[in-house]
Amino acid sequence: MPLKPGISLTTPLAETGVVPARQADLLATLGLTNVGRLIAHLPMRHERIADESTIDQLKPAILGSARGEVVAVRPVRGARPRLEAVLMDHTGRLDVVWFNMMFLHEKVVPGVRVRVHGKPQRRGPGIQMVNPKLEVLSFEKEEPTESQGRLRPVYPASEQINSAAIERVIQKVLPAALPLLEDHLPDQFRKDRDLPSLAEAYRMQHAPRDPGGEHEVLQSRRRLAYDELLLLQLGVQMKRVQLRALHTSPALKVTPEVDARIRARFPYTLTKGQESVVEDLKRDLASATPTNRLIQGDVGSGKTLVALYAMLLAVASTQQASLMAPTEILAEQHYASISRLLEKSRTRVELLTGSTPAADRDRILASVADGTTDILIGTHALLTDDVKFKSLAVAVIDEQHRFGVSQRATLRAQATQSNASSGATTPHILVMTATPIPRSLALTLFGDLDISVIDGLPPGRQPIATKVLSSQARRAAYADLAARIEQGQQGYIVVPAVDPTTDTTTSAPLVDVKTVQSALETTYLPGKRTAILHAQLPRATREAVMERFRTGVIDALVATTVIEVGVDVPNATIMIVEQADRFGLAQLHQLRGRVGRGGTSSACYLIADPVTPEGQARLAVMEHTTDGFALAEKDLEIRGMGEVFGVKQSGLPPFKVADPTRDRELLNLARRDAQSWIAKSPRLDRADEATLKRRLMRTHGQFLGLADVG
Repeated sequence: MPLKPGISLTTPLAETGVVPARQADLLATLGLTNVGRLIAHLPMRHERIADESTIDQLKPAILGSARGEVVAVRPVRGARPRLEAVLMDHTGRLDVVWFNMMFLHEKVVPGVRVRVHGKPQRRGPGIQMVNPKLEVLSFEKEEPTESQGRLRPVYPASEQINSAAIERVIQKVLPAALPLLEDHLPDQFRKDRDLPSLAEAYRMQHAPRDPGGEHEVLQSRRRLAYDELLLLQLGVQMKRVQLRALHTSPALKVTPEVDARIRARFPYTLTKGQESVVEDLKRDLASATPTNRLIQGDVGSGKTLVALYAMLLAVASTQQASLMAPTEILAEQHYASISRLLEKSRTRVELLTGSTPAADRDRILASVADGTTDILIGTHALLTDDVKFKSLAVAVIDEQHRFGVSQRATLRAQATQSNASSGATTPHILVMTATPIPRSLALTLFGDLDISVIDGLPPGRQPIATKVLSSQARRAAYADLAARIEQGQQGYIVVPAVDPTTDTTTSAPLVDVKTVQSALETTYLPGKRTAILHAQLPRATREAVMERFRTGVIDALVATTVIEVGVDVPNATIMIVEQADRFGLAQLHQLRGRVGRGGTSSACYLIADPVTPEGQARLAVMEHTTDGFALAEKDLEIRGMGEVFGVKQSGLPPFKVADPTRDRELLNLARRDAQSWIAKSPRLDRADEATLKRRLMRTHGQFLGLADVG
């Protein structure tokens, strides 16, 4: 069946002339609806297929392929269920057995012709293959030719259509599709970086040639990964240039007198790491060029104080500042701590969350609009249309990885729009994270930001001894907690769930998950003062519980991960995390950082019975290091970027090929190239850049808020 003439990348597969309607419907279930999408469906791996031979030429222990007719089949039930079959060709017999694959009984029936691929082994006088790869041949009108030794692509598939069928369709369409692929990179640019053309890269993925097929696969992967990284970096750099070229921000007053007044409010002298970041901020905020800076700092490094410095610079210049946190409890903690630091000052601080009563909300919105409120602290509620600042100069976003580029853009756009009538422009943006991020991820997640890192910890922080205990040994942890309470200290007990129907760590079904109530009932703390804290409690209740814990009325707080960030009680010296294997490394590190904030050595007990090597490895790392960046690297290595940050939470664009943790050199190359490219062509408006810009806008335009550029 020949291809119809005049096909394009948008031609539906059923109209190509080589894909039957039924098969086109099956491919559509995978999203493969037209020629372009089919060619973009890349193999998930490649495997070496041995030369096909007759059955009598198969050699024991050497990978081989053979075809034949199924002459007998026998399913065997029991402790080791298996399907046994006998294949025959004109040269002899091959015994085949598949363990735990009884579903093959529907395909492997007498009379069917199949091809098997695996390592034969001697079995009595004959040979046998165990769990070979299977290809059913008899359902094709034209049986495939004998397979030659080659590198075979293995595609993401489904129960309805397997990889082999997808491969056959792609091979039929590929010759006509490749010439349609317009390359968005200039020839010389590609050659300077030793990159194949776009069409050749797709050919290498779908049909690598031997000899050297493995090299072709690596070459093509490098090109396609580079494309993904370059497109993102171009978008990031374009947005950065656009922001700085089209917008201005209030240039804040930074004088020795203002600096001294702000520092007088701080409870301690800034550390060397904090001073370094403050110098970055003073330089940034004194300029009318919009600031877009990420502050990274390990747990307890003093990021909030640095952010307060920036906000007070705004207040000193008769401007406003905001601080947005991902949870109500964290926003409440920021409000409480900043209000204490600014007690008896003329700076007016307000808190706005989804739980703010309507009457209070109306009052706060009015005071924000007329400029009476100097600093507004809140949650996503700050992003609503009715929040209108009179003159927002500094916007701080805490725990940045939980918001992402798109929400950062929303906050900036909202503030810019609301400032338009007063002649002001756009606020300086300062984002913070206590989740250490390796540089490769920082460039990917936050490529539009300048990055500052707070090294070291404030004075008085104590080392935290971490110990992993099995559930049977948990009494030792609670004995330590009880002993510390007797000495006047306090502690936390952290559990994964609020009740048996909710789990804050995973969407998996709950099976014997510790809840706040079950933990409260079995804390082994008779006579001690305990209380519960979680996000479902009313705000007034949460505030009352935290205040009682902060003042020492409560000995032990049983909580979910709501205490992960922002909670600062120096007298809390011990934490017990129940079912710790249900938490990620970064989250455990954040939780552990709630203790060790006073003058007493502290402890963290991780109660868990991990059943997987991954779970055991993560807890072992926690036990042996308190370095947040080392933990972040290990978490990425074990769980991968998507699991650590979550695409939905971070707004991270999906990569089909690139892996920023694996392709660090490629990421750095793409970043340098993007910076150079945008410096020469800020809007990608040249005629030879039309294809590149179109693909950039389609891929990242919405994610980066670039619709106004394209």
